[in-house]
Amino acid sequence: MATVRIPPVLRPKTGGSPEVEASGSNVGEVLRSLTEAHPDTSAQLFDAEGELNRYVNVYLNDEDVRVLQGLETAVKDGDNVVILPAMAGGA
Repeated sequence: MATVRIPPVLRPKTGGSPEVEASGSNVGEVLRSLTEAHPDTSAQLFDAEGELNRYVNVYLNDEDVRVLQGLETAVKDGDNVVILPAMAGGA
């Protein structure tokens, strides 16, 4: 299983947990496992077509999955998946 680090904005949807365990052989499967266990996270992570929302950044062991194989990036037991919502704005 992988450890998924949950950002503060999503913690109310995971019962307040800052980390949850999720299974899967790739990042997409791990995130889908998370949404199965915590359905309220689904709309925050995925669009209507089932693709990762463009404003959600996902890292596997500190590497942006967009520069790896995206949702197909392989995950091993003990890996860390970090979800970071994109920030925008400023003056």
